[in-house]
Formats: sequence, C-alpha cells, structure tokens
Amino acid sequence: MDYDFSFFLVAATFVTGIIWGSYLLYLKLSKRQYEDVKEPLVIEYARSFFPIVLIVLLLRSFLVEPFRIPSGSMMPTLLIGDFILVNKFSYGIRLPVLNTKVIDIDEPERGDIVVFRYPKDPTVDYIKRVIGLPGDRIAYYNKKVYVNGKLAKQVSLGRYQGVGQGANMSGAEHLLEDLQGVEHSILISRGLPSVEGVYVVPAGHYFVMGDNRDNSNDSRYWGTVPEQNLVGKAFFIWMSWDWQHKGVGFDRIGTILK
Repeated sequence: MDYDFSFFLVAATFVTGIIWGSYLLYLKLSKRQYEDVKEPLVIEYARSFFPIVLIVLLLRSFLVEPFRIPSGSMMPTLLIGDFILVNKFSYGIRLPVLNTKVIDIDEPERGDIVVFRYPKDPTVDYIKRVIGLPGDRIAYYNKKVYVNGKLAKQVSLGRYQGVGQGANMSGAEHLLEDLQGVEHSILISRGLPSVEGVYVVPAGHYFVMGDNRDNSNDSRYWGTVPEQNLVGKAFFIWMSWDWQHKGVGFDRIGTILK
C-alpha cells in the first residue's frame, strides 16, 4: 500500500531528524564538542539513518518510484513480474501522504500509461492506459474504441504468442491500435463477453483501460479516475522476473514504455 509506506518514510525521516537535531542542539547549548562526547547508540542510529530515509523519501515522492506489475491487465505491453519506474513529477509535484498538488507541471495525454490510486480503494495502486481526457466522449462497442465519435483503428498482428508469464494469453488476437496518433499493442479475446457503452469523461477525470482488453478491471466497470488519484507516468522497465519459468527476463530490461 503506497499510502502506508509513504507515511512510514515521512515518520522515519521526522523521528530520526528530531533525535539527531536535538542531540546537536544539546551539545551546542552545553558548549560541548561533538568529538569529545561518546555518542549514544540511539543517536548513532538516528545520524546514520536520517540522510538515507530523507533521500529515499525525496526520490520516491518527487522524482521516480518503482512498482511491480502484479497482473496481466496490461499485456502485451507489461507482463506479470515486470518492475517499472514511474515518473512522479510528470503530472505535478505532490506532497507525500497528503497527495496535495503544490506545483502544476503537465497533464496526462491520451495514450499515457499511468499509475493511480484505485478510486474504490485508494490504498491500492492500479496501472492502465489513458483513453479519454476530460470532456471526451468514449464509446466501446464490438471490442473497438471510439473517441469523440472517431474509431481508433486496429491492425491485426496475428495470434499472440506469449512466453513465460505471458503464455496464458497465447492464441489471443494481437492488434496494433492507433489511439489518435498513439500506436500501441492490445490483446482481444473474441470468445469472452465485454462491457459496452458510452462514457462521458467529467472535468478533472480520466477514462482508463488495460491493453489486455478482455482481462482488465478498468473504467468500463467502475468509472473514471479523478486527477487527484494520479501517481505518475510509467516510462521504463528496469527489471523483469518470470516467477515460473526462465527467471530474469533480460530481453525486457531497458524497455521504454509507450
């Protein structure tokens, strides 16, 4: 749970900083030299851990954060066991834990792969692709996406041949979808039913879908993602681990996400 870990980092930084700072203040007020005093064990730990947790907190809160892909909803783009990096400042600088935006930078674009806090349970992080922007009219019929009345064209790439963690989707229809200039691969399972309908994206919200269209719990089922739930933009696979077969997926390491 992202919220709990962020809270732990903030608390650890605060506690270690207070302990170490208070000790330094005590030495200054008592006019004692740091080198002349045997440092208590708790002070030694606070001095050692404070800069570490502070750096981790700053990096994780404002620059990049690692995530592990736990499901196949974004196949074939992302596989179970992929470890990705998420740009935390793409959509603005937010305070850790409170998630209050303090600096506006940019907004999600159609086709972005985003990590967000699941609206039904904000303690859980989800990853999907942005399909609809605020004000868009999104339609989904016959396993095809329409954005403001315009069809997102699909080109068949044949049958998907999954390996490792993606083997369970072998035989699915592999398509290249053009989402108004953003091309990306998707998987379709013709034999499975899908939710259909028209969705109007409210102001300050985003309509998201998984690339594995018939195996994704997304905006078709529970609605749109509020802007304040955004965590960041996924951009890089730094590690991939196939838990059942080959171990490290070296062919996926270094993949730029788009």
